[in-house]
Amino acid sequence: MPDLSFSALLIVLLSPAIGSFLTVLIDRLPRGQSIVWPGSACRACGTGLGPRDLVPVLSFALHRGRCRHCTTQIPPWHLYVEITAIGAAVIMVALGGSALDMALGVVTLWLLLVLAVTDLLWFRLPDPLTGALALCALTLAATEARLIPALWAAAIGSGAFWAIRAGYAAWRGREGLGMGDVKLMAGLGALVGPWDLPLLVLLASGVALGTAMARIAATRQPLRADHPLPFGAALSAAGAVMWLMAQIVN
Repeated sequence: MPDLSFSALLIVLLSPAIGSFLTVLIDRLPRGQSIVWPGSACRACGTGLGPRDLVPVLSFALHRGRCRHCTTQIPPWHLYVEITAIGAAVIMVALGGSALDMALGVVTLWLLLVLAVTDLLWFRLPDPLTGALALCALTLAATEARLIPALWAAAIGSGAFWAIRAGYAAWRGREGLGMGDVKLMAGLGALVGPWDLPLLVLLASGVALGTAMARIAATRQPLRADHPLPFGAALSAAGAVMWLMAQIVN
């Protein structure tokens, strides 16, 4: 039954603003820019954005997805991230639990969302995000009295991916797996636990393969061996689904 406490209400009310902030993380972290300064501005014309331009979801809808000043189209992913962030908050409130459980859970989902979109757009998984996910996942594990298994899973997940990365580089002479994926697996391992790591990788591989096949069908071009795939996005999506399913079952 949905939790109607003040904490639950606060999470839902803050989620639109958090969703807007997540778009800033996605846009600026991969560029190496500050997420605090300067303030929000149109990427096309450079005009600073005021409060009427920054209302989550509504500003995008009212201005038809375009900058109010230069009419340049705003990438639709801004809207999708804001809506998904709100949805994540609603899901966590619906699942219930203590204020700490809901807060840690929704932050985890928000981090996975940012990581997935960042990898899709930039093929990058910034260290601040993977580090925050690992910290959040370990904190969740501590509250659930499973910190030791979570630490083992983090070590196994990141260690296995590091070994794959090193082995592929030695075999083919080029990078086949980024260090971002290795660091991401620390957080995901701590999140799902050691026994579900194989399933996590299997699901992510299926998502990545399905995406690659859809791309081939859409472009009618074969997938080259050196063509990058956002495997981190697939891992993040699989991790979110598995963790949510575990919360529902439990």
